[in-house]
Amino acid sequence: MISKETIEQVLMRNDIETLIGSYISLKRAGSNLKGLCPFHSEKTPSFTVYPQDNSFYCFGCGVGGDAISFIRKKENLDYPDAVEFLANRAGITIVRDERADQRRGEPKFDRAKMFKMNVDAAKYFNKCLFSDNPDAKAALAYFTDKRGLSVATIKHFGLGYAPNSFDAFSKYMLARGYTYEELVAGFLCGKSDKGRYYDAFRNRIMFPIIDVSGNVIAFGGRVMDDSKPKYKNSSDTPVFKKSRNLFALNFARHTCSESMILCEGYMDVIAMHAAGFENAVATLGTAITSEQARLMSRYTKKVIISYDADEAGQKAAMRAIKLLSEVGLDVTILKVPGAKDPDEYIKNYGADKFRALLIESKTKFDYNLENILSKYDINVSQQKIKALHESEKLISETYSSAERDIYIQTISKIFDVDSKSIKSDVDRIISRAAFVRKKEEAQKVKQDAIGYSDRVNPDFVKAPAVAKNEEALLGLLLLYPEHRKKVFEEQLVSDDDFFTELNRRVFDYLREAYFEREDSHTDMNEFFSADETGRITRMKLSRMGLTENGNAVLLDSITTLKNSVRKKKAEKNSSLEGLEKLLIDKRKS
Repeated sequence: MISKETIEQVLMRNDIETLIGSYISLKRAGSNLKGLCPFHSEKTPSFTVYPQDNSFYCFGCGVGGDAISFIRKKENLDYPDAVEFLANRAGITIVRDERADQRRGEPKFDRAKMFKMNVDAAKYFNKCLFSDNPDAKAALAYFTDKRGLSVATIKHFGLGYAPNSFDAFSKYMLARGYTYEELVAGFLCGKSDKGRYYDAFRNRIMFPIIDVSGNVIAFGGRVMDDSKPKYKNSSDTPVFKKSRNLFALNFARHTCSESMILCEGYMDVIAMHAAGFENAVATLGTAITSEQARLMSRYTKKVIISYDADEAGQKAAMRAIKLLSEVGLDVTILKVPGAKDPDEYIKNYGADKFRALLIESKTKFDYNLENILSKYDINVSQQKIKALHESEKLISETYSSAERDIYIQTISKIFDVDSKSIKSDVDRIISRAAFVRKKEEAQKVKQDAIGYSDRVNPDFVKAPAVAKNEEALLGLLLLYPEHRKKVFEEQLVSDDDFFTELNRRVFDYLREAYFEREDSHTDMNEFFSADETGRITRMKLSRMGLTENGNAVLLDSITTLKNSVRKKKAEKNSSLEGLEKLLIDKRKS
């Protein structure tokens, strides 16, 4: 656990206006600042920064909190990593409160030790690769003979081999002072139902995954034959989240400012780097995530997608196009003629021709249009109409009106249809989509008002009136220390006065902070998720806009909450009594 003093220092030294202003453009709006939300697409700014209390809130998507909350969302980091990120930014040394960890009964995994454990594991696998073991020689031959990698490339990426043994690796690591608990936490060992430990990676070539700070954070393992599973990747660990990292980004970040090549697998990336294309990266055994898309947007302006041409590859490419476009990246798709993948193309035709292919990679529109035209025979009237309608829908999804005009001219020539007719159809599709969107937004506002589809506080829908009364009281407690003093010291409210689980947790947190942590809320991010922190911020903001928040308002809020909870419990008891009576009558009959 990070000490309270360290967190306070981190928040004090990271001015939220400067911090958020380094990610998005902010404009002064009275005493606050506004900008376009970096967490959802919007055309009208709904993202507000409040310098007076170092907080922010988006009225569009509900994200909110302090500097730590912002970095958790923006940099896709867990709470400790977000604090460390901001500490490094401010030149602060992290101090951990180990006694607090012990009091909370949390398993203690020293991050520095886990990083060292992964380095030792990587060195072990690399040493095994160059050993005299026949299996190891076969693994080395796979890299050098079958995949054409040089020893220099193998060493550059730290590639290795995991022996075909259930305990050779774990015995080596135990001898170096690591425990089975640490090895299991790092996904280097597994534990059977019978309690026996075993090496997680066996008889596989190994790919260490390294973050942009140079830490070995995880491993990928690949079989050398057709056995299944082909790839085995580290699950999430205390130092690794697969949805938030990219293979070889530690190298690519130095050369990818103009463009980045997104590949499907580790070997594709390594082959590209070996051929001089050091801006290539890959996802880690999963489809691309929104977190990875945002991560790429930090390092580059453009992403060239290099996926397989089969159906699965095209489907994955479509998902990647959507996610990458949403974070503002220019996206093109690479097609490799006369070869099954870029590695084979480079070997057959050379790096210069591959470089020319990258330059000619297709835009999102061209790629999708080509797919549409491949599905239909436009010499047949009915198929031509279907292809035209799909093309018009594709154009309608383009935001820029100038781009739409260019695409309209393009398909006008392809289908030999007047461009005015196509434009009319496209405008109609856009208008219909806008109508549907407004209708859905209105419905969402209604649902939010009564708590439907509330993933942050799912209990809201069960008792919307009670939940709103809870939030009103919590807003007062969050804002005013004098209200916390009165409520907690006079015990005016208890856990039993809350119906929803989230709001009860917020109340418990505030009470514990008052009595045990000098009324400090600096560690809120440790107890609540980023989305929950946003909801708590909304509770506080809902009271900030009101002119009267004095003692009378507090007491009235408490009475209103208690009455609404009492009524809800009475309704629940009445329903249970009615059900019980119905069951008794049914038995009698």
